[in-house]
Amino acid sequence: MTEFQAIVDRIDAILPQTQCEQCGYHGCRPYAEAIARGEAQINQCPPGGVAGIEKLAALLQRPLLPLSSEHGVEKPRTLARIIEADCIGCTKCIQACPVDAIVGASKLMHTVIADDCTGCELCVPACPVDCIVLLPMPVEQIDMAHADAARAHFQRREARLERQRAQREAELAARKVAVDATTSPVNPVLAALARAKAKQQEPKP
Repeated sequence: MTEFQAIVDRIDAILPQTQCEQCGYHGCRPYAEAIARGEAQINQCPPGGVAGIEKLAALLQRPLLPLSSEHGVEKPRTLARIIEADCIGCTKCIQACPVDAIVGASKLMHTVIADDCTGCELCVPACPVDCIVLLPMPVEQIDMAHADAARAHFQRREARLERQRAQREAELAARKVAVDATTSPVNPVLAALARAKAKQQEPKP
């Protein structure tokens, strides 16, 4: 492990693992990497709040900063709950959830796995029928064990999405090769000979 990776791990361990993107980055780990590179400030995480800023300042020996109002405000953590009677099964919330805490299928009712929910709130704007409400998160759920689980869920989801992306690209590339094969001469030499033969058969002027 490099020194950079080690400090990123220590920064990431302080972050709340909500994966909410309020910091301006795609999850807590990318934000930790940006902080370590000096590209982001330590005060861009509303869920981490003042306590998180103090821990980051102490770790990195940087001056304390007030929470950036540009990135949000500190507030009590929440859990998402789907009003199942209003759910239309569109799957948009499933696609938005960064930790796979929502289960369901197309045109079927969805539900939130409360113990896995980080309260990121990304599912709320994704829902076209406003059937998601936010409830207070139990205090016992705001601990290191749940943060570690959220980190693992996020990493597994990212790895799965990357595999799916690579598979789609491979399939598209294979289709392109197949299309090119049907629209291009199979053998360029034979095609050249055919053109020469056709030219010979043209009537002389």
